[in-house]
Amino acid sequence: MARMRRKGDLPEKVCATCGRPFAWRKKWAKVWDEVRYCSDACRRKRSKNLTNPVADRKLAR
Repeated sequence: MARMRRKGDLPEKVCATCGRPFAWRKKWAKVWDEVRYCSDACRRKRSKNLTNPVADRKLAR
């Protein structure tokens, strides 16, 4: 039987949208190398910013 790991021993990444650190989860075990965002909200927010160049022009003024 596998031993339990402490939360502090789990690998961490930094969210590409909000910059917060987040830890490994079992549901991400197979795709951990591809995980970039800490939550669905950050993932949606990031993709919205990338596909809306009009909003980027408004911010540049």
